[in-house]
Amino acid sequence: MPLQAQYGYGWGPGMMGGGWGMMGGWSWLWMLLMAIFWVLVIVGLVLLIRWLLTSFKPTKEGPETSRALEILKERYAKGEITKEQFQEMKKDLL
Repeated sequence: MPLQAQYGYGWGPGMMGGGWGMMGGWSWLWMLLMAIFWVLVIVGLVLLIRWLLTSFKPTKEGPETSRALEILKERYAKGEITKEQFQEMKKDLL
């Protein structure tokens, strides 16, 4: 009896290897690798979005503010500005 009569067209042990798949039984490994790949892609996207949100958030005291505050402290220490001027300028910076 021909295979088409036994299994019908496209079913049975024909091209797919009789239940083992085209990979000869290794299809479970490929499915596992694809699952790991997609988990890594999703985790990577979440981390990228989190990094982007935190890196562009305005901070109260950034590198420019820190440097300006250091200069202000130096000027006060040298006596170039008074205590009131120092406190007012510090308040403006922060």
